[in-house]
Amino acid sequence: MDIEFLKTGILEFVQNHRSYAPFVLGLMTFAESLAFVSLLLPTMTILIAAGFVLAAADIPFWQAWAGAVCGAFLGNWLSYEIGQRYKKTAYELWPLSRNPKLIARGESFFQRFGPWAVFLGRFFGPIRAVIALIAGIFLMPQVLFQAANLASASVWAFVILAPGAGLAHYLLW
Repeated sequence: MDIEFLKTGILEFVQNHRSYAPFVLGLMTFAESLAFVSLLLPTMTILIAAGFVLAAADIPFWQAWAGAVCGAFLGNWLSYEIGQRYKKTAYELWPLSRNPKLIARGESFFQRFGPWAVFLGRFFGPIRAVIALIAGIFLMPQVLFQAANLASASVWAFVILAPGAGLAHYLLW
């Protein structure tokens, strides 16, 4: 299979379905930010590569960024709500039940950084999967959680999409 053929095919597909880009990125970042699911579907590499594809397909960066922010925000919010509702019983669900070290690291991280843990946790792979859940379990105030959640989702989405989008202009043209 020719790599040029593959590249052209992907680019044409994305260009033909450009209106779905924010929605698709939102679904991907939702999965990446949702407790339990993010342990099963590590989409970070795909999200970073998406920045290149978006730029090559002439999809406005800010539309894609907004979709990614919404998905990341909603994924963490749902994880927080699960933590508030089910408390430590949530730890017994698979795949968290098979990762007690991850839970211990997440709790330690949360205890150490408090509200900042929600912001910082989004940037650290496995911790991202549990920090919102832990914030809910430890009953972090909703307003404080949502402020940190929105701020971190906004910065994180920019950090994962911007490098590819910016480099694409230099590499593709």
